[in-house]
Amino acid sequence: MLRENIQDLIALAAVAEERSFTRAAARLNVSQSALSHTIKALEHRLGLRLLTRTTRSVAPTLEGEDLLATLTPCFETIEARLRALDEGRQHPTGTVRIVATEYAIETLLWPKLSPLLKQYPSIRLELVMDYGFTDLASAQCDAGVRYGEDVSDGMIALRIGPDERMLCVGAPAYFAAAGVPQVPQDLTRHACINLRLSTHGGLYAWEFQDAAGHDIRIKVSGQLCFNTVGVLLPAVLDGHGLALVPDCLAAPYLESGALQSCLETFSPAFPGFHLYYPSRQRPSSAFGAVLEALRL
Repeated sequence: MLRENIQDLIALAAVAEERSFTRAAARLNVSQSALSHTIKALEHRLGLRLLTRTTRSVAPTLEGEDLLATLTPCFETIEARLRALDEGRQHPTGTVRIVATEYAIETLLWPKLSPLLKQYPSIRLELVMDYGFTDLASAQCDAGVRYGEDVSDGMIALRIGPDERMLCVGAPAYFAAAGVPQVPQDLTRHACINLRLSTHGGLYAWEFQDAAGHDIRIKVSGQLCFNTVGVLLPAVLDGHGLALVPDCLAAPYLESGALQSCLETFSPAFPGFHLYYPSRQRPSSAFGAVLEALRL
């Protein structure tokens, strides 16, 4: 019943405010005859006369005034809320806290969100670096970033990055001295730079895949071990051994010839970074702007 009457009630309020069918029809962008028919239909359904019509003016009846006394504050509240939502869309404000790996922050979040912060000075952003599978509630974060295959059930996941590959790379001088691995198992005889991440609870086993799609996990060894991806490449460039790194990090060095890759046929693509957040979350205007900026 309410859904059927809402447009008619808006029409009634317009006529009562304008005290004229002509002016109200122009305001609502409808014909005067159509507006008159709408009001008559509403009066017929309610079984009440809501407007008193004379040749010079239109005024609410007592029943009409009683109805409008209830309607007007409701309409004003709705209009004020809609204006606030529109202003929030145009001028988003608030704090957004995102947890992600250093690699995701440097290569994906910051390049996309830096222009957003300049566009909307009222948005405050906090980026928390963590390699663990962070619980958003306990960390008091609005969202997190993980590879698509690692997003927990019950979360909304928004793809923010393309598919990726992990490439085994080394300096040309290293390959010249130690040779080029032909299969993943050859890595056990090479100096490899290890990665210790909290998500794995120990040293990261290098992951590959054979032609049949079977997973291959190789535990490598060498002089060096880090707990962040960002420092792997300088060590590789200095000739300390091989490293397994995301393809987008290695790309500039491969193009320049500073590094070479190997075992590419054993390096399949996997789902790229996704932003995840609770499905029950009601996005703020700032969070909504961040979502749009990160959307792939």
